Amino acid sequence: MTRRYRVIQWATGNVGGEALRAILEHPALELAGVLVTSSDKDGRDAGELCGLPPTGVRATRDRDAILRLAADCVSYMPRHADLDEVCALLASGKNVVATPFLFEPLALPPADRAKLDAACAKGRASVHGTGIHPGFVGLVLPLALSGMSRTIERVHVQERANWSLYASPHITFDNMRFGRAPEEATLEANAFARFNSDIFTQQIHLLARGFGAELDGVTVAQELVAAEADCEITGGRIARGTVSGQRYRWVGAVKGREAIEIEALWTVGPGYPEGWPKPKDGWTIGIEGDPSLRVHFMNAASFAHARERSIADHVHSADIATAMMAVNAIVPLCEAQPGVRTFLDLPLIRGSAALAY
Repeated sequence: MTRRYRVIQWATGNVGGEALRAILEHPALELAGVLVTSSDKDGRDAGELCGLPPTGVRATRDRDAILRLAADCVSYMPRHADLDEVCALLASGKNVVATPFLFEPLALPPADRAKLDAACAKGRASVHGTGIHPGFVGLVLPLALSGMSRTIERVHVQERANWSLYASPHITFDNMRFGRAPEEATLEANAFARFNSDIFTQQIHLLARGFGAELDGVTVAQELVAAEADCEITGGRIARGTVSGQRYRWVGAVKGREAIEIEALWTVGPGYPEGWPKPKDGWTIGIEGDPSLRVHFMNAASFAHARERSIADHVHSADIATAMMAVNAIVPLCEAQPGVRTFLDLPLIRGSAALAY
């Protein structure tokens, strides 16, 4: 019989709730515990939290109790990532698959990397950062395309997204600071924007390593656009003059030229900033080289029955994709050698049980 791995789900928001359901349904995984942060979820059965029958496993807000649990892996998906939390889990002997950060720990400050390495060594555990983007779209797809390349001049990963229907107002308004005064949403003023920027910078570092290139450095540019009229979006109101558009460019230079670029074109409301590129919704990945290659990627609740599904379902499909990148990585991560394990270290993450449902 194939071994079953005991897994703790850490946080049950939009992504964590989908991961919890996937863990319960996965034939190679067994739920060991659930960490929640809100009092209304504390003590509730794990099945109830994700729309499944009772499991006998009850959620808790007690982090110490979670640390004491015997488990092979933690599916770590809080709104606010904490390196010390992850290190404590690793040192306790639990592998960690994380969606908020740790995509390329080699790009971390030396003290943070040393702390992470020490925790992995102490617990003989591994950690892997993953997701849809950063993650699959900006790492796996460009690296897969590069297998057809003789030479590469430039890699460009471009995301176009309208956040108006995203069902997490806390992220849209509090973290991203849409609907706030522009001076409150700058990289200098917004700690979350700096954290978010850092994980995309990590992605550039990992891509460069995957392509065998040495970076000169990475630059970050931010452009904020204010709404020209009031509008309502999911979870709140965007007032005229507040932030309705955010454009970022993370650019990695190699031998003096712009070689790797990740671009984000994020808006809320009906308008679109003049002068911005106008790609299709979703992600466009381009490689300029010999030969040049381009793919467009998007997710949906269904393509065959798109009109039968709600807009909210289509938006939420990105949460499911993010969760499944993590859940599907649990078995290979548990079977990997201890240490930091990126997409370059693990085998191709695949839905090994997806057709068995």
